[in-house]
Amino acid sequence: MLDYAAFPEQRQDLIRQILQENGRVVCAELATQMQVSEHTIRRDLHELSKEGFCKKVYGGAVLQLADAGNFFSREQKNHAKKDRIAQKAATLIAPGSCIFIDTGTTNLALAKALPADLAITVVTNSPAIAAELLRHPLCEVIITGGQLQRTSGGTVGATAASQIQGIIFDQAFIGGCAMDPGMGLTGFDFADCEFKKAVIGQSSQTIVALTTDKIPGVARFVVAKSRDIDVLVVEASMDNALSDAFTSQDVRIVSA
Repeated sequence: MLDYAAFPEQRQDLIRQILQENGRVVCAELATQMQVSEHTIRRDLHELSKEGFCKKVYGGAVLQLADAGNFFSREQKNHAKKDRIAQKAATLIAPGSCIFIDTGTTNLALAKALPADLAITVVTNSPAIAAELLRHPLCEVIITGGQLQRTSGGTVGATAASQIQGIIFDQAFIGGCAMDPGMGLTGFDFADCEFKKAVIGQSSQTIVALTTDKIPGVARFVVAKSRDIDVLVVEASMDNALSDAFTSQDVRIVSA
């Protein structure tokens, strides 16, 4: 067996591997596995966090996800998974409600999954989602104005934020770049994350639909703590320990 105490590079390589596979690591578990002190592991995690590979959290670290690119490049990925999640998320919407659908490729799949006979009002900051919703004859569509971001595919900024202040949403379907039980929902763009916060503040229920490649993980800016998310719609394959961790934060898990 390799003496990890004597080979810090190999030790950090193993930590990288575990982070890639599991999304998070626990200091105590790594120390036992490698037969080194927790202080040594914390030092390793500090080095890896300086590289931008992970973010230190209480008792361990979470994988720092890479920016997935612009809206159109993301739209080409994980079609089948997004469709299954979107179809499940669509069953949570009640007729006659007023909802917000945030920009994002999974939320675009949600717009496509809405039943044709569902009469609702939808507010969105995504031109792509608004165009899709025009196919639904019983759906009243309101789109926010303002600066249109190429990366997120949605409008952000003061204009968009001011427009939603006069609307109370029954539900808000919020997109995100990563989510972790301890760190919550996070994103890569500051303006986009600030707009999401404003929407959450206007909504009676906040729902997040994500593929498991974003869980667990952390991006740069916090959108909401886990306890502020009411429902998380995910693939049924999500790890049970992660599901339990979210449940302990009062997040309802809906499996697709």
